Amino acid sequence: MASTSAPRSDAGASRIKSAASNLCYDNQSLLADIRKALTTMKEIGVSLERQHKTQMVNELEAELMELLKTYEECANLSSAIDTVGNSYRPTEQLTDFKSLLDKEMANAKRRSSSVPQVNQLLRQFREAIWNVHNSGQPMPGEEQEDIVMTSTQNILLNITCPLSGKPVIELSDPVRSMDCKHIYEKKAIMEYIRSKHGQSKCPMAACPKIVIAERVFCDPLLRIEIDESRAMNKQTERPNIIEDFTQESEEEEDSD
Repeated sequence: MASTSAPRSDAGASRIKSAASNLCYDNQSLLADIRKALTTMKEIGVSLERQHKTQMVNELEAELMELLKTYEECANLSSAIDTVGNSYRPTEQLTDFKSLLDKEMANAKRRSSSVPQVNQLLRQFREAIWNVHNSGQPMPGEEQEDIVMTSTQNILLNITCPLSGKPVIELSDPVRSMDCKHIYEKKAIMEYIRSKHGQSKCPMAACPKIVIAERVFCDPLLRIEIDESRAMNKQTERPNIIEDFTQESEEEEDSD
């Protein structure tokens, strides 16, 4: 009896893990669609601000904040489903999956891993609106140093691949670990995993997580976040141009 129960238990856990993985991927697609909607709302807000339609901008921001709440709930749900799928082990008792999900949802909310990102998305909207008429000036309640700090914040967890050294926004085939959220060049990380006989610690310095091939892929949200980071980098770039006024001064002296 023991010899047959173990394989059945493993098969059951494998099916749940596969189902959870599929649900997480679908939820990531929903998160990607929400991010696209947030970008569109920001662009509409900028257009309204240029037309001095302040009331409509305020109403749009209120709607954006509601959408951000939904985004956070979806992010927490993805985390809960992933945790249940990876930790589930069948027993002789029937499993109450609703209770398991509710418990992990509560844990996800306590950890609030998505909150910094939600706050950053809200700040990006407000900053875009503010810059329409006040570009280069700190927003109310901020100092000039805050502008530098927030403008250099990145949506992505790491800005370079720890294996190839390439900037993440320049990777031709980026993938992300579903366990630690670090991003790598696909060919580099797959070769690294193979060299470690299937699994090893994440190559990112100080990261204790294990990377496994089937849990490293390009999720639907990754490309969008890379595009957003690329756009943010372009916005913060400032051409280092020094104008030469010596010729003009010399001409003025000659005319005198």
